[in-house]
Amino acid sequence: MTFSSVDELLEAARDGLPRLTPQQAADAVQGGDLIVDIRPEWQRRELGEIPGSLIIEYNHLLWRLDPTSTARVPQADTRRRWIVACTEGYTSSLAARALLSLGLDAADVEGGIVAWQEAGLPVVPGPTPIEQMVRG
Repeated sequence: MTFSSVDELLEAARDGLPRLTPQQAADAVQGGDLIVDIRPEWQRRELGEIPGSLIIEYNHLLWRLDPTSTARVPQADTRRRWIVACTEGYTSSLAARALLSLGLDAADVEGGIVAWQEAGLPVVPGPTPIEQMVRG
């Protein structure tokens, strides 16, 4: 499929994609879902990180979360819903759609870490090493 612009690509990615408000995402984590932060180190250092999230940068995401991949992280399984977070909720939509295309349960955080902070939800200083859980 070809798109005439990145905005059209994003619109297609979001069609039917579960998108959660920051509070809905925080509540979902209490139910066993896991937030995966796909931002690069410099963004996590600048804006902080969500406590309890798993750090996997975008370019490694599919290989680390695919349970059939030899490069998967220990947390990768098909019973978990992955809630993808980025800075403002754009790249996370593309990433969550890619996870869905692999048959994984995925959603993203509307507005990303910026909206998370605006909602008054906790953030801790970063950066946490990749493929590690954020403490806090």
